[in-house]
Amino acid sequence: MTRRELLGLGALGLFAFRLDADVSEAARSARLQARPGSPTGPAPKPGLQELGLEKRRDGFLYIPQGYSAERPAPLMVLLHGAGRRATNALGPIQKLADDAGLILLAIDSRGETWDVLEGGYGPDVAFLDRALTRVFSRCAVDPARVAAEGFSDGASYALSLGVANGDLFTHLIAFSPGFLAPKDQRGKPKVFLSHGTRDEILSIVSTSRRIVPQLRDAGYDVTYREFDGDHTVPGPIAREAVAWFTGK
Repeated sequence: MTRRELLGLGALGLFAFRLDADVSEAARSARLQARPGSPTGPAPKPGLQELGLEKRRDGFLYIPQGYSAERPAPLMVLLHGAGRRATNALGPIQKLADDAGLILLAIDSRGETWDVLEGGYGPDVAFLDRALTRVFSRCAVDPARVAAEGFSDGASYALSLGVANGDLFTHLIAFSPGFLAPKDQRGKPKVFLSHGTRDEILSIVSTSRRIVPQLRDAGYDVTYREFDGDHTVPGPIAREAVAWFTGK
């Protein structure tokens, strides 16, 4: 598959760009600027805490028990499904975070779903960049273990944003995605993708069974799991994805 063909996956020419004056050109290009480094802010305490970046739609940071700035930890960015919030994205992964030593960042989309579905990349990319900057300033993050994870629309966004920012994200985890619409292609993050064979919301035939071979043809290392189920994330699939990401 050519780079041009990959960048067109799922986009179908449907998305016009929302040219908000306060959104940078980098954000409209789906490019994240934040990068892991040496923390400069106060070390966060273990547990769940609000980001405190916005009053209405914000997000959460979860620090695992046993976290130490002496040992940079893997970071997973969690992206919720349409009409949901950051709290919904935390569900299946937060239960596994302590044992896996995972830092979790879950953010709310600016609208009912992610910006690429509501007019074009920009507002959500900009907010995620702010959130990542906050996390990297306070937490020691292993640059070799930074994942974008999502479910449903969040899975589509994790894949799309992850392909465009493969120089930041080393791993992409997509539970029941619907499409892939990157603005660019950077790096080659590893991909874990799952989908239920009885999914009536996002049919596996027109989504994952098309996306997986296209990614593989483009040179991506894809681990793919089909399961007998509907539009959901089974516990064993979530555990496998976390173990795949952390190597534990």
